[in-house]
Amino acid sequence: MTMTEVRPNRVLGPGHDEFWSYCAEGELRLQRCGACRHISWPPLAACEKCGSEDLAWERLSGRGTVVSWCTFERRYYRELPVPWDAIVVELEEGPLFVSNPVGFGATNTTFAMRVQVTFLECEDEVGPFRLPVFEKA
Repeated sequence: MTMTEVRPNRVLGPGHDEFWSYCAEGELRLQRCGACRHISWPPLAACEKCGSEDLAWERLSGRGTVVSWCTFERRYYRELPVPWDAIVVELEEGPLFVSNPVGFGATNTTFAMRVQVTFLECEDEVGPFRLPVFEKA
């Protein structure tokens, strides 16, 4: 049986609800502009590059490289005991994605380390959800 982690509340609402629905299916999808092909993150009503509202949710590979990381030693969220690690992943498709590492931490993270998305069973005040996190590829 999989353990469910309690996490800080997700951002919900237009765009975000769709993102979490795809995560529930085990898919990492972000919005791609039909006009200029730019991928936006976080969700927007119009492309941040060209302003077009022609945005579609595209399934991404989930692969990327670590470009930055840190360890939080101060308690920012009551749900997350310290210390906890965060990473910035440059996805193969281009966007930067802030997440958490799984199976490794700051002490054994290296620049350009290859990673792959996986989904962690979590819950917040709204209910259960699947959080995209990254493991070594």
